[in-house]
Amino acid sequence: MGVQLGVVGVLGWRMRQLQIDQSDEFRFLAEENRINIRLLAPERGLIYDRNGVLIALNKQNFRIVIIREQAGNAAEVLDRLAELIHISETRRAHIDKDMLQRSAFVPVTVAEHLTWKEFSLVSSNAPALPGVIPEVGLTRNYPFNQTFAHIVGYVGPVSKSDLERMEDPDPLFKIPRYPIGKTGVERNIEETLRGTAGTSRIEVNAIGRVMRELGRDSGIAGQNVQLTLDTNLQEYAMERLGEQSASAIVMDVQNGDIIAMASAPSFDPNLFVLGITTADWDGLRDNEFRPLSNKSVSGAYPPGSTFKMVVALAAREAGVIDPNETIHCPGYYELGGRRFHCWKRGGHGKVDMLNSLKQSCDVYYYEVSKRVGIEAIAAKAKQFGLGEKFEIPLPAISRGLIPNKAYKQRVFDQGWLQGDTLNSGIGQGFVLTSPLQLAVMTSRIASGKAVSPRLVKTVDGILQPRETPATLDIKTVDIEQVRKGMFAVMNEKKGTAYASRIADKTKLMAGKTGTSQVRNIKTEERASGIIKNEDLPWDRRDHALFVGYAPYDNPRYAVAVVVEHGGGGSSVAAPIARDIIMRALYGDVPPLSAYPAAEWNRIRGERERAREAARTDVSTPAPRGDNL
Repeated sequence: MGVQLGVVGVLGWRMRQLQIDQSDEFRFLAEENRINIRLLAPERGLIYDRNGVLIALNKQNFRIVIIREQAGNAAEVLDRLAELIHISETRRAHIDKDMLQRSAFVPVTVAEHLTWKEFSLVSSNAPALPGVIPEVGLTRNYPFNQTFAHIVGYVGPVSKSDLERMEDPDPLFKIPRYPIGKTGVERNIEETLRGTAGTSRIEVNAIGRVMRELGRDSGIAGQNVQLTLDTNLQEYAMERLGEQSASAIVMDVQNGDIIAMASAPSFDPNLFVLGITTADWDGLRDNEFRPLSNKSVSGAYPPGSTFKMVVALAAREAGVIDPNETIHCPGYYELGGRRFHCWKRGGHGKVDMLNSLKQSCDVYYYEVSKRVGIEAIAAKAKQFGLGEKFEIPLPAISRGLIPNKAYKQRVFDQGWLQGDTLNSGIGQGFVLTSPLQLAVMTSRIASGKAVSPRLVKTVDGILQPRETPATLDIKTVDIEQVRKGMFAVMNEKKGTAYASRIADKTKLMAGKTGTSQVRNIKTEERASGIIKNEDLPWDRRDHALFVGYAPYDNPRYAVAVVVEHGGGGSSVAAPIARDIIMRALYGDVPPLSAYPAAEWNRIRGERERAREAARTDVSTPAPRGDNL
């Protein structure tokens, strides 16, 4: 009996301990088992252009889900649903697989991004479709399709590789198919745009089935971002580049705001949001024009003659050349038994600094670069932003290459040769620059300030801070000499871009053409006649380049254009750059009188064809017909 009383006493003590002393602890554990906390995706921040035009928004996503346990015979229900909306065999296989892998009470997505007609058709037939639930969510949408693809980028479902590159992944990423930025601004300021997750407190039963929602916190939406880009100018720049493999950048020379950044050809980012097909992906990946690459920031090209302003300024600072000194150009320059040729076979005769820029004489810059040396040239190039990686929220930004003696020794284990200096002096050899760097260089020449590019203007309406650009440490007389040479390029006869000048005297433009070789021309070919660019395979033709700014007497915008394998900078790149900067200056279609009279008939014809195309093609908005 004593033993029995002892056992009963211990049981009683234990029951008291569980029910009274530890009741709060077990009540909390029971509550945890009964109530689940589920994350709610916040609304992603919007992206605007500088004028408040939406370029990335959240669009209603009409989707259909099915709950297997409520459907009864899920296969029959899906067959009936397929009579209302299209469900491919591949998609049907995925649905069947998902239903088998998940609990019967977990919703499985059947279709997304339905039209309102499809969505309403399913909703109106809901009584005949047990377990089928129409839902309305949000999905990312890019209303301008290809126009901003390389800058804004796109979002896509979070992947294993995305998670692996993150040190502390956001709990939101556990939500199936949660969209995150994959490239462009969407990726590089992902945390700003993402927002903070909300929570839903739901009551579940012993097997995990949802019984009811007890409470909800919607979380905090992502912050809205305003870029410095101008939609109208961006659209026009893309149209002006056309089907070429090319890029164009327009910058505000006073503060560095990027007004337009076009890279052609482009792609539709909505394809990636909706789920790109294999055929579409293969087409983009295998295109030799590289539509997935943002050539404006990731492309690296020999700058050709657009580099000559840097060489001229380096020579003036070193005191090795007087602007009025003339150098004779017979069409070639001899060094160590080798001839370095000028682009003009017969030569330019005697040229001074202004005329060397105006006519783009290579021999002048062979001699000048030899005098000043590669180290001084490299230092001056970096002062003007070449060889620098600028901090803007875009991926794969190229640093380019401004070589010096240490570079060649380190990379090739070879000493620097004078021939290397001569090649660098005309923007060839090892020198590589991006269109963005060329735009920065031109802005600094135009303004005399160390401006840097800026892409994000405001975040949630708050103007983003930027440093006031410092004045460049360079003599005014020297930079004025270069500016006069660039003015002559555009506005004086024999200037390489005279045909592409602006006729409006209040908006005169200064610029510099460039043509960079991508192949070696052998002596035999020079003797028999150099093969014309148009007779070569596309990928062996010269690159066409142009940089410029306007108005000359009160600079506002700088422009840089690179046309891959386009041929001559004067005939291909210069007209494009002139037209784009004119659109920026006028803010609309320029009057015909702003063009040289020799171009009026051509421009009239282009505008008429564009308007006719807009009238006959319903997929092309009418305003775009006037853009040319």
